[in-house]
Amino acid sequence: MKKIEAVIKPFKLDEVKEALQELGVQGMTVLEAKGYGRQKGHTELYRGAEYVVDFLPKIEVILADDQLGPALEAIQSAARTGRIGDGKIFVSEITDVVRIRTGESGATAI
Repeated sequence: MKKIEAVIKPFKLDEVKEALQELGVQGMTVLEAKGYGRQKGHTELYRGAEYVVDFLPKIEVILADDQLGPALEAIQSAARTGRIGDGKIFVSEITDVVRIRTGESGATAI
């Protein structure tokens, strides 16, 4: 199993969520993350309005190994604007998952 963490532009959240749902990804966690990358924080122009980028969506998804490639492609294509600050994707190994309600573990608990 793998865990994908993706930090993306705020206005791309719905597109990324829809792209993952189309792949059959059944759940995700979205957090508001505060931090900075190479730009050290910046302002964005979106639909004619300028705003300061300080909180960014951080998506966390746990999925089976065979879903990793398609999920990474879906996130990249949905989140890409071609401009600096499109975000980052981190992938880590998950050793186990336990569903609290039923006690199921492993891939069946995802």
